[in-house]
Amino acid sequence: MQALEHANRVRLARAALKRSIAGGEVAAAEVVRDCPWETESMTLAELLTSQRRWGRTRSRKFLLALALSENKRLGTLTSRQRQLVSSELEARTGHQPAFAI
Repeated sequence: MQALEHANRVRLARAALKRSIAGGEVAAAEVVRDCPWETESMTLAELLTSQRRWGRTRSRKFLLALALSENKRLGTLTSRQRQLVSSELEARTGHQPAFAI
């Protein structure tokens, strides 16, 4: 029962996060960099395709250029991979980190 409740919480939180990414309220690069608890088991492809105008093809090309699998989970990214993906996303989408001067 507890596992079902946890899965439901993750699903609802992830859906809300995807909506805010699609709406432009939250940048995907920020999600990759911070890796909130609800995204640890989320795949890179799932995150990238939640952005507006990012489908499977654009997502695959992006990850191919970075030599990362689309099935790679956000929680398993190394800090170097996390930095690489977030900086490339910022460069392509035009979002800048909040702490940049």
